[in-house]
Amino acid sequence: MALFNVRVYGILIDSQDRLLVSDEFIRGAFITKLPGGGLEIGEGTRDGLAREFMEEANLEVKVGEHFYTTDFFQISAFNNTDQIISIYYRVYSDKTETIVAKEKAFDFLPEQVADNTGTAEHLRWIYLNELNEEAMTLPIDKVAVKMLLDQRHF
Repeated sequence: MALFNVRVYGILIDSQDRLLVSDEFIRGAFITKLPGGGLEIGEGTRDGLAREFMEEANLEVKVGEHFYTTDFFQISAFNNTDQIISIYYRVYSDKTETIVAKEKAFDFLPEQVADNTGTAEHLRWIYLNELNEEAMTLPIDKVAVKMLLDQRHF
């Protein structure tokens, strides 16, 4: 039976004009995505995104304006019976300096990625002037980042 998988993601830009991304090792794959994840039953999209930022970045955020919702068919990269619906919001925090972030993509210890059934993740900042949609792994994130960059050129 096909299901909808609703995901929520945040676009957090700090005072240095950097976008926060998450580098992850999931089921043997290395991916770079925007922070966020799956919506839980009984949870609103904004509450879910705030929870995800607390879990991933130990950061309280203000969930701002809606940025983008998937407007095309996308099958899940991890379950070929699920259709992904991703909802993106801008998020804000005056405590971005407290985020523990790596300098280099996929800067994992060997033991963190030794088991293809395991997971590992870390956060990283990318300067907007160095960002392009190819920095993202997931197709919907690529669309959101392209939209973000297109808006910045006006």
